[in-house]
Amino acid sequence: DLDGTLVNTAPDLMRAHNHVMRKFGHTEKKLEDIKSLAGKGAWVMMQRSFKEEIKDKNIKEQMTKEFIDFYSKNIDRYSKPLKGCVDFLNWAKEKNISMAVCTNKQEKLAIDLLKKLDIFKYFEYVAGSDTFSFNKPDPRHLTDVVEIIGGNLKKTIMVGDSEVDALSAHNAKLPFVLVKDGY
Repeated sequence: DLDGTLVNTAPDLMRAHNHVMRKFGHTEKKLEDIKSLAGKGAWVMMQRSFKEEIKDKNIKEQMTKEFIDFYSKNIDRYSKPLKGCVDFLNWAKEKNISMAVCTNKQEKLAIDLLKKLDIFKYFEYVAGSDTFSFNKPDPRHLTDVVEIIGGNLKKTIMVGDSEVDALSAHNAKLPFVLVKDGY
């Protein structure tokens, strides 16, 4: 996983979230609210902020576009790899351990962030929410990536920080390592 597992993206996600909330006349959230908001993509993050569901498809599309536009321009302003992440990635590379990222962030945004933080080089593949016609917690989001990089499912673990990640691993019948204090 990416957000909350490899990188602390909370400050930049909340900035984009609050930008959209201000623009569309909704209540802003605090940084500590990120854990209850993030994990299933931009629209779900915003939807979790509302007291009642917004059903107007046009408004949803406008808000999501505004979020993505703002976030993509400010993706690495405050985001940083989590403490110990780069050391772990270096260790894994030294041991020839293949690694890939499976995230519910759009693929282009995930790759852009990983490149700007200089950690893209550690990964053989990055699968975002729009890479396939499915995403986490669908097990294929994990299993297809393992297949693409030539991995062995019997030698694969999923590392993540959320229920969505845990459910993805469970659905794919993979061991799961939980990163504490994620989202």
